[in-house]
Amino acid sequence: MDKFVGLHPREAVQQVSSSLGCSPSSPQVAAHFDKNDELQDLRKNFLVPKIADLPVSDLSLVDGSEECIYLCGNSLGLQPKMARKYLEEELDKWAKIGVHGHTDGSRPWAWAENNIEDLMAKIVGAKTSEVALMNGLTVNLHLLMLSFYKPTTSRHKILLEARAFPSDHYAVESQIRLRGFDPQHSMLMLSPREGEATLRTADILEAIEKEGESIAVVMLSGVQYYTGQLFDMAAITQAGHKKGCFVGFDCAHAAGNAELQLHDWGVDFACWCSYKYLNSGAGGLAGAFVHEKHQHDVKPA
Repeated sequence: MDKFVGLHPREAVQQVSSSLGCSPSSPQVAAHFDKNDELQDLRKNFLVPKIADLPVSDLSLVDGSEECIYLCGNSLGLQPKMARKYLEEELDKWAKIGVHGHTDGSRPWAWAENNIEDLMAKIVGAKTSEVALMNGLTVNLHLLMLSFYKPTTSRHKILLEARAFPSDHYAVESQIRLRGFDPQHSMLMLSPREGEATLRTADILEAIEKEGESIAVVMLSGVQYYTGQLFDMAAITQAGHKKGCFVGFDCAHAAGNAELQLHDWGVDFACWCSYKYLNSGAGGLAGAFVHEKHQHDVKPA
């Protein structure tokens, strides 16, 4: 599959469908990618539910002994086969040494996040020192905006999508009110052109160029949850910085789903959850990124 490295997914699908002489949407194309997937053996590391064990209304239409086709990884991933072993190890440690489990053993609970910060940093294209695993997505967004949203009478707007994820919209609105400004005047929301479903990069950059002197923070998604649009984060960050804005992204639908280079792009801050494309599930720690250039100079106002 190395021949597809660097290709847009659409181009890879078109190449395969052309070589097979079928439609890009043909099952043959999917079967080809499955057969030639270098990571296919990883499937053996997970437990896939059997159809008969699911709340299916009519089993007469399906073979209950078959594994289901699991497409819910953006909410709760498949259970790794090793999960039970690891949980039992921790329960056994709890039973034997109690509170000492916080600081002793191969996986001390008090520093649990330290075991995966390196891995998470690689996923979002950051340095380990720039990443923290903590809280939930919206809590982290509030904490980040407390530091980065420092409005003045002339620069008080936050640029976001008109159809931003609802909790992001509410967080932005509440941060504006917290600082004594009116969301009616300080929320600058972008909508696609009439008859179009996604935002054009050129329109985003034009809005930043036009309104940049009054924008305190550009706060967009990495991947727009409603349309699936992958934003050009590098270009948006560069445009925002050119106008003196802080630039941050909600990467909830991008982390684990798209290649990210938050450090190299110069993104000021970002946050994400781990229960979507990182497949953790309920209770999974969220992540936060702050570029190392802000290590000592960004403090809550």
